[in-house]
Amino acid sequence: MPDTTRPTSARHGSSILVTGATGNLGREVVDRLQAHGLRVRCLARHQMDPLDPRPGVEPVVGDLTDPAVVRSALVGVDAVFLIWPLLDSAPAHDLVAELAAAAPRVVYLSSTAINDGAARQSDPIVQVHADMEALLHDAGLRPVVLRSDMLASNARGWAAQLRAGDVVTGPDIARTAVVDERDVADAAVTVLRAHQDHLDHSPYVLTGLEVLSRADQVGRLGAALQRRLRFEAVPADLARSRMLADGRPERLVEALIAASACRPESNRVTDHVERLTGRAAGTFARWAIDHAAEFS
Repeated sequence: MPDTTRPTSARHGSSILVTGATGNLGREVVDRLQAHGLRVRCLARHQMDPLDPRPGVEPVVGDLTDPAVVRSALVGVDAVFLIWPLLDSAPAHDLVAELAAAAPRVVYLSSTAINDGAARQSDPIVQVHADMEALLHDAGLRPVVLRSDMLASNARGWAAQLRAGDVVTGPDIARTAVVDERDVADAAVTVLRAHQDHLDHSPYVLTGLEVLSRADQVGRLGAALQRRLRFEAVPADLARSRMLADGRPERLVEALIAASACRPESNRVTDHVERLTGRAAGTFARWAIDHAAEFS
């Protein structure tokens, strides 16, 4: 189990590379690193929004699967926050080789759905996380693994439906302890700022405080919006056709359908957010209140 003591802060001038920096979680991580006065380099496939400048942040535009891009981005970097964006770990071999050569500290965002005793994981999304963990360990990188539960920010995918009406439709998924991405970001930044010797290298399991179904999440979002909302599960074939019509890549759609059908329910709730950050995880209800304007 992870150590119950909070890690000691690293030196003020550390330089940290954040991948996935334009996503819901990555942005939160970057903002917190900036607040601590750390030098931040962001690697993203697309140019960051020029209307939203971030002083002190060095943007790097490029593909995480391009060894030359990764090699350049790692120059002078002490630590890396790694989010792997693909549904296949095979293209990550070159990335891992570059990480091993540069030897920064690596903090990898993984999934609580991993079953360490299973030969194969429940669905392609969890499988790629398990494969990435193995790749990093096999390369001798000794990554600190943050296994996150479903992020509350996934609910942003319902915004268009809620602007049009009071019903959220989609594939149902097993109940799980949904976690606020801000809590995951706080935990990640704590680890990124820590000295290597103060960290436990068993996975930290980051969950929220409540095990919720999608209907539960929609209900709490409705309370925040003061609307009578409801969730309506739809069959896999209908969900698939709608996601494809929305322009989502076919491989991603199939992975999401597999996750909704095969991923088991999890009743696990941990205190690992509190162990790392010194405060308890927040609730989805609080997240919904804080983000209500996005659904209006």
